[in-house]
Amino acid sequence: MEKNKSFKYYSQEPESPHPWNAEFGISNASDRRYAFSRQPSFKQSMRDPQMPSFSNGSSKPFLSRNVSSIDIPPGFYSFDHSKEGNLDAKGSADKFSVFDSVFWVFRVMRTGNRQMKRLLIMISLNVAYSTAELAIGVFTGRIGLVSDAFHLTFGCGLLTFSLFAMAASRRKSDSVYTYGYQRLEVLSAFTNALFLLFLSFSLAVEALHAFIQDESEHKHYLIVSAVTNLLVNLMGVWFFRNYARVNLVYRKPEDMNYHSVCLHVLADSVRSAGLILASWFLSLGVNNAEVLCLGLVSVAVFMLVMPLFKASGGVLLQMAPPNISSSALAKCWWQIKSHEDVIEVSQARFWELVPGHVVGSLSLQVKKEMDDRRILEYVHNLYHELGIHDLTVQTDYA
Repeated sequence: MEKNKSFKYYSQEPESPHPWNAEFGISNASDRRYAFSRQPSFKQSMRDPQMPSFSNGSSKPFLSRNVSSIDIPPGFYSFDHSKEGNLDAKGSADKFSVFDSVFWVFRVMRTGNRQMKRLLIMISLNVAYSTAELAIGVFTGRIGLVSDAFHLTFGCGLLTFSLFAMAASRRKSDSVYTYGYQRLEVLSAFTNALFLLFLSFSLAVEALHAFIQDESEHKHYLIVSAVTNLLVNLMGVWFFRNYARVNLVYRKPEDMNYHSVCLHVLADSVRSAGLILASWFLSLGVNNAEVLCLGLVSVAVFMLVMPLFKASGGVLLQMAPPNISSSALAKCWWQIKSHEDVIEVSQARFWELVPGHVVGSLSLQVKKEMDDRRILEYVHNLYHELGIHDLTVQTDYA
């Protein structure tokens, strides 16, 4: 990985012992708040037409501070001029048309990638099958078919949310969601994992109920339903077979969402296979076959889903990034603390925004006569080696 030493450098207070030079384009400022992150080049970013332009001869500072607030001039954010349809007719930065957003999502679904189209096929097949099963169950009075139809319908709702997350995560960041919409895929994966854990619990309760009631007669009319459901879900497993591993390494947010979809259809397939095996064992005269099969299916679903539940929940709870060891973070902390210009290091926080994107913040207390840029560049290079994508550093003079 090539080491890039460019970083963003912002400050706000008017009197600083180390004013900015002409290379940065601003002078007489320093609020001891500095933010820097990897980017292609500082000069290149200054040529970006969406970035605000600075001039050395400007008498008015870019950020003007009054007693109670900081006034940010209009047009500072690039998305203020966005024409993606996410703002209302009056141009408000905090409101957008729900109709336009839904229409945009459906347009992305129609022109989406292969995985999105495959998931749309899966949802269509499951909706058609659950509708037919519900109609047959209502007209014939089979409660088991009606219950299974509602289970499939709820599962289709979760898969639809996964498809929506795949499409909506492509939206660019705006004034409301400044980090973008990629965490929708993590939320979708967590929702699927939570549903599958509930499925595992319900199968365990059903197995316990069958053991207590000593039921030895299986409902054979559910076999046709189980076989059909197994064939539909095996198609989904084939579609998402690249994400069928249990401990999958998530390099991008879509990897977590695709993995949750694969585990969803895989768990439904295991459930259908368990019902078929239970019916076959009962026909052979095996006692408590239903209890044994449902218990094994419950344990298998739990073991499949628990790693995904922990990973997606850890991202949503902003836990420390699992791909960076705590010892490596502690080593960087001690290296910064032992620097000759640093007095104290505090509030070191690091988390995953989405899989593959690590964010961090740090607070430093430094000597008064030190060069701010030198220590910022030193800290940036340390965490750059660990894979920290966005790092914000706040410095205070002793």
